[in-house]
Amino acid sequence: MNEIVNPPDMAPPVGFAYAVKCQGTLLFLGGATGQNRSGKIRAPGDLVAQFDDSLANICHVVRSAGGRPEDVVKLTYFVKDRDDYVTKRKPLGDVYRKHFGKHYPAQSLFGVTSLWEEDALIEIEAIACINNHA
Repeated sequence: MNEIVNPPDMAPPVGFAYAVKCQGTLLFLGGATGQNRSGKIRAPGDLVAQFDDSLANICHVVRSAGGRPEDVVKLTYFVKDRDDYVTKRKPLGDVYRKHFGKHYPAQSLFGVTSLWEEDALIEIEAIACINNHA
């Protein structure tokens, strides 16, 4: 079982974990965007919808590898507009919980000037540690 590590002598994390200790098979996911099955961004200009689609794509890949969303131990967000992300934290949090519930792995967020897909507002990398759930 993966173990969340939040040292008690550090500031309590909100919406993330400081670290995750895992035992299992590591799965490294490339950057997921809000693209649909044809490879196009489904919701140009809509950060919340793209976040939803990105997380759905991550969860789909993890499930396809035999895991579940709770096996994700690290998420790295790359956003084109940090201020837009901060402004929309509440709806983004609602979307996050739709996919991960109260599971908060280690997370980082970086503001970037561009992403590979021109219409992408966010790209998310993930690492999962898949345990035997039998």
